[in-house]
Amino acid sequence: MATTTSTPEAILDAVGGAENIIHFTHCATRLRFELKDASGIDKAAVEAIPGVMGAVPQSGDRYQIVIGGAVQSVYDEINSLPAMKNQGGSSGSGQSDADVKAAARAKARGKNAYVDAFFEYLSDSFRPLLPALLGASLIIAGEAICEAFGLIDTHVPNDQKPTTLLFVDAMFRAVFYFLPVMVAYNASKKLKIDPWVGTAIMAALLTPEYIFLSDKALQEKGVIDCVHNASVNSDLCTAHIAGLPMQLNNYGGQVFVPLMMVAILALVYKGLVKVVPSNVQMVFVPFLSFVIMMPVTAFLIGPLGVWIGTGLGTALFWLNSHAPIIFAILIPMVYPFLVPLGLHWPLNALMLANIASAATNHTDFIQGPMGAWNFACFGATAAVLVWSVRDKDNEMRQTATGALFAGLLGGISEPSLYGIHLRFKRIYPFMLVGCAVGGLVQGIGSMLGGIEGVTTTTFAFTSLLTIPVFNPMWLYGISVAAAFATSFFLIVTFGYRTKEERAEALAAAGVTKGGNTTASAPAKAAETPKAGATAAAAPVEEGDRTAKAPTPKPALVPGAVTEIASPLKATTMDLDKVPDPVFSSGAVGQGVGLEPQGDIVVTAPADGTVVVAPSSGHAFGITLDSGVEILIHVGLDTVNLEGQGFDVKVSQGDRVSAGQELVRVDRSVIEQAGYPLTTPVLVTNTASFASVEVVGGDSVEPGEALIKVTAPEA
Repeated sequence: MATTTSTPEAILDAVGGAENIIHFTHCATRLRFELKDASGIDKAAVEAIPGVMGAVPQSGDRYQIVIGGAVQSVYDEINSLPAMKNQGGSSGSGQSDADVKAAARAKARGKNAYVDAFFEYLSDSFRPLLPALLGASLIIAGEAICEAFGLIDTHVPNDQKPTTLLFVDAMFRAVFYFLPVMVAYNASKKLKIDPWVGTAIMAALLTPEYIFLSDKALQEKGVIDCVHNASVNSDLCTAHIAGLPMQLNNYGGQVFVPLMMVAILALVYKGLVKVVPSNVQMVFVPFLSFVIMMPVTAFLIGPLGVWIGTGLGTALFWLNSHAPIIFAILIPMVYPFLVPLGLHWPLNALMLANIASAATNHTDFIQGPMGAWNFACFGATAAVLVWSVRDKDNEMRQTATGALFAGLLGGISEPSLYGIHLRFKRIYPFMLVGCAVGGLVQGIGSMLGGIEGVTTTTFAFTSLLTIPVFNPMWLYGISVAAAFATSFFLIVTFGYRTKEERAEALAAAGVTKGGNTTASAPAKAAETPKAGATAAAAPVEEGDRTAKAPTPKPALVPGAVTEIASPLKATTMDLDKVPDPVFSSGAVGQGVGLEPQGDIVVTAPADGTVVVAPSSGHAFGITLDSGVEILIHVGLDTVNLEGQGFDVKVSQGDRVSAGQELVRVDRSVIEQAGYPLTTPVLVTNTASFASVEVVGGDSVEPGEALIKVTAPEA
């Protein structure tokens, strides 16, 4: 990474190069990688790349890198790199060590890998359709605005509509009616079969000929049998094809049917490829796929998919009807946890199924409560923007501005989540209060108004532009305004950073207020050398709290020499010998590798503030009071253990003293998992110093001098 010159090159290098990529795609905010071996990726190094908002490791060697609104251009630039073109998408024919390791990890991960694969399948089947769905929803929003002003009436039969309105209806219905065809295409691509075969199979159930099977003329001839179903207020018809009964359904807008069909088609298609001679596969694989899967879909998969979608929608409809307050609060409260993990796609599929189902009167009731979550999220972002303007924090102001526009105008929450909210633990509790308030307003309003919640007849991104598509619009508008205002007020009032985090950010920006340093805590106005650090400059007296000019931290005083203590008992190794290219290259910072000896107890090398402390316990970032920023990475690839064997003693934002325990590690767990115990200790702000040298001997005890940093001369 140290030799790269651009963000795309740095990202490609960080994920192990083009030869390590099996599959590469993107969504509205994230680059999505399926890798041969993801164990060598260092999350902190990825997140340090300019333009990267965050990184999300997943099981099954999948990896997501959050970019935000510029994801399309970064994706295109990565694909344009010579290394990607030379690789040509080939993963090689042999099994490398990385391949063997990846297969072993996938086997060990078991169910998690299957779960991740399931949600990736859902995500990649829907994600490319988001722009089309957003465009169609805005057309519907335009119709809703015109209807609100009495200019049109969208509820009259088609034969009474003006031709102009009919054509506008066709513009947005094209997306929703042919949605199953589009989903089938994407799902087929995801499962690496001919997407046009999957598309054609699904399209067969949308042809005029299939639709004609339900025509009244055939009913009168007795060719088909129809029974009126009062629960869904429609006729359920059955045709006899070659003597077998086939339930006839309207498949326009269905999503579960193509998802189920393509999953089975993939098995059939790949099986046919193995048995059909290669010289005739172009003809007979599609032909046999049609002959097998079109009847199977029409007779079995189609009715089953409609039944599943209707059943799930009906169950949620029952909950919404009988406990509207619980439902209206539950949906916005779970979304903040589903979206970051990509687990919200099943609910999105249910929304589309509700719109397509006669059982729910082609109406969805999930998106209304979901809007409370989105606007609570946007309210939190707006509050962060206010703080960034107040603190003159240009970087956060840019991040918050872009995320807020993406949210309010596009209904997209990921830039806010990954760019801001998941980085600061104080935000989520305030944001959840906003979610609860918005849901509560909808629930109480529904009960008082005698209605079954806020509903919509289309799939809409919950933004300012789509408020008119919800009914009743006034209740939805009040609820999302309440959600937005609640999270906005709480975060503006109480802040989104801890005092230490804010003081550190302000100090880094060099902001001053009224002639004083920007530190929010009085003690920040004067710094003294702490245990484990010595400075060449004279310290500021502890009682002197009235300094008017910013005072450099001891290690950053020109010419200062500071020693950093060892965090554990270990033998030392040169950094370039650490078996991880991200660390050994010095990309994260200069330092030393430690091989732990005996019981592994990692301690703080000096007084400071914990800025990185994942629940997995595999890494700790500490900003020492001296000004040195330290990363202690306990073992290599140990993030994959997800905290097993790690007894973490501190959390992000905690103050620690020299020698205080950070984590106790069961070395047997790491050894049995096959991960190296090598623990890099790095100075991540190496660029601030003239030199970073290792002063520890071949072996060190906790508290012994390990690294010496020297500040540049004035």
